[in-house]
Amino acid sequence: MQKKPPKTPVHRAPPPQQVRIIGGAWKRTPLPVLDALGLRPTPDRVRETVFNWISHLWDGDWSGAACLDLFAGSGALGFEAASRGAASVTMVDSHTPVVRQLEAIKAKLKADTVELVRGDALATAQGMALRGQRFDLVFLDPPYHQDFLSKMLPLCIKLLKEDALVYAEAGAALLFEPDDGSAMPDWLAPWELLRSGKAGGVFFHLLRLR
Repeated sequence: MQKKPPKTPVHRAPPPQQVRIIGGAWKRTPLPVLDALGLRPTPDRVRETVFNWISHLWDGDWSGAACLDLFAGSGALGFEAASRGAASVTMVDSHTPVVRQLEAIKAKLKADTVELVRGDALATAQGMALRGQRFDLVFLDPPYHQDFLSKMLPLCIKLLKEDALVYAEAGAALLFEPDDGSAMPDWLAPWELLRSGKAGGVFFHLLRLR
């Protein structure tokens, strides 16, 4: 009896070489994606869905919005917000090559409303909260499987203006109603889930403080 050949390991698809800004002043502008650091940009169709949700809640008016993107990566979320007219967008990333690329994109787009910060997301958020900085929208698209959301969402409470929104992306759905009937995690309890969706292995959520 012949042995079955060993299974070939299934490799994750490589990240796209670029993503595109979906709407606003820079619509269709490509944003290059560095593949050396394992960046995993939010897919175009997910961003389109999420920005439609936010635009609907804000009646299409981004003009007064202060936005914070704590895991900027490709810049897809932050530059999308700036493209749609956000008053200010602060993008944070800890990787120097990523920040350099974001600086090049900012210069090319003449994105004067965008501020870039090189630093650790947790430490930067803590510093902003202590300085009294407050935002209308916070993007959380951290590396999956590292439990960042359980640390970042409690911090975000101190960073939000009234009725502010948080976009949270993860490799699994946030358990507002665990299947086993148990209570939701303490770090989720202060939050109301406004909308959620799934595309492939991406679970995305729009949250607001209760």
